[in-house]
Amino acid sequence: MDKKELGVFLRSRRERLRPEDVGLPSGPRRRTPGLRREEVAVLAHISTEYYVRLEQGRAPRPSGEVLAGISDALRLTDAESGHLHVLAGTAPSRTGLHRRDVRPSILALIERLPQTAAFVVSATHDVLAWNGLAAALMVDFAELAPRDRNLARWAFLGTTHTGTVLYESSHGADFRMHVVMGLRSALARYPTDPAVRGLVDELSDASPEFTRLWERHDVQAAPTLTKTFRHPVVGEVTVDCDSLTLDDRDQRLVLYSAPAGSPGAEALALLDVLGTGSRTDRHLSAAARP
Repeated sequence: MDKKELGVFLRSRRERLRPEDVGLPSGPRRRTPGLRREEVAVLAHISTEYYVRLEQGRAPRPSGEVLAGISDALRLTDAESGHLHVLAGTAPSRTGLHRRDVRPSILALIERLPQTAAFVVSATHDVLAWNGLAAALMVDFAELAPRDRNLARWAFLGTTHTGTVLYESSHGADFRMHVVMGLRSALARYPTDPAVRGLVDELSDASPEFTRLWERHDVQAAPTLTKTFRHPVVGEVTVDCDSLTLDDRDQRLVLYSAPAGSPGAEALALLDVLGTGSRTDRHLSAAARP
């Protein structure tokens, strides 16, 4: 149970709600934003004293029934409710370190996908495996050190620290929000993993924008359904974005594809030709290494 983070998360969710959001009159003289603690306690069917202690990080571990009541009172989404259970220590625990080894069947799968840029990312947004089309569309990952294949660093620190050029894409602000939310969830799942904490500290020290987004304590965003890459060879490439969770290793398989006959599909087909042959073998060989 992460008492401090649990308290901060509860307060952030309480302060975003208005009384009318939960069927209460707004009333005069509200000195703080959101609901009052006693209002949340009433809605959750728990004592005000216990809820106050939860926000202050002084309460013992709440039961599943109490957490369910608080989730309903604060109108939490499924993702937020799951995050609440992780912070409270009632969710299934994972090992101390997040996994970076990719299942061999996934490595084989991403190479067989036709005209689809595919890559696997870890819980900390490290690119662990990719196919040739992903390298042609985004960047040649094989030429980067493993530490420099981290999408979170790209999002907030740029690529000047790697000495390479990442082909720019649209929806940068949305992606940065996704990165922060993913890292907040990862830190809750792996509180003792130095790699997770180290990355969060690094980005907090270097990026005011990361700090601003981190302090919002959000854990869910609307999915990005399309993305446009500005590629120096084929121009703009608009793709559909799909992300599949690999639960056994807490990783994600990201797929960029385009409808048949679309300009995006034609651009991917051209990039697929440019990225075939020995380059593909080299990418996959490098991707298989942790």
